[in-house]
Amino acid sequence: MLETCYSIRMRAAERSPELGEKHVSGGERIGSKSQIEPIVTQLLNKASNHTRGDADFIQITVEKISNDQIRYMLPLEITTVETTSIRKAHGEARRILASVGVSEHALDVAFQLLSGNQNLRGAIILNSKTGIRLDERGLKGVRVSRIDWQDVSVNLNERVREALALASKVANSPFTIAELCWSDDPDYVTGYVSNHDLGYVRISPLKKEGCESGGRIFFVSDEVELETYINYLEIVPVLIRRD
Repeated sequence: MLETCYSIRMRAAERSPELGEKHVSGGERIGSKSQIEPIVTQLLNKASNHTRGDADFIQITVEKISNDQIRYMLPLEITTVETTSIRKAHGEARRILASVGVSEHALDVAFQLLSGNQNLRGAIILNSKTGIRLDERGLKGVRVSRIDWQDVSVNLNERVREALALASKVANSPFTIAELCWSDDPDYVTGYVSNHDLGYVRISPLKKEGCESGGRIFFVSDEVELETYINYLEIVPVLIRRD
């Protein structure tokens, strides 16, 4: 019999007069009962040592999940594109996203949103043709949740491991056309574009060092069933397996 699994989630914020509740950090893990304590400790350390600020609010949620609800999927294949400027990196990202059907207008909207927001706490869902935002969540956005690797010893650094797991879950929805992401961490300038066919394409540099703007855009098809899509992203547990 499989061990009962638990979703362990962390959200950390700093309350500031200028931005209200400023997002600092988040984390997602799935583990057995015996793993809860070490995972919580790991997530607390992540929340307490972050370049976006000193968290004065840390929320840890532990929730039992049914093993028969868990979906298993393979990770996207990783490729890397290094450029010599932000302009060239943006151009490469736009070229790749356009090749899978994202319109020029939707790309304009997406790059403006990510370049201008310093406090996005979740992803933005855009129609891939019209560029219209569909989720109506404001700065809260849509948080992709209940996700982890089946084998956490996978040979990737923590940042890439977490982002690849998330991108793989997003890409496996039939409603996802593509994803664009770069981190809001001021010391990390690499981002990515992804979809099921492209894989996970790391591109650098997508922003200036020291900049705290960033986030995720999910470009979706006209056929998207929004409630079903958001439920999958936020609620359905997923474990990424290597083979």
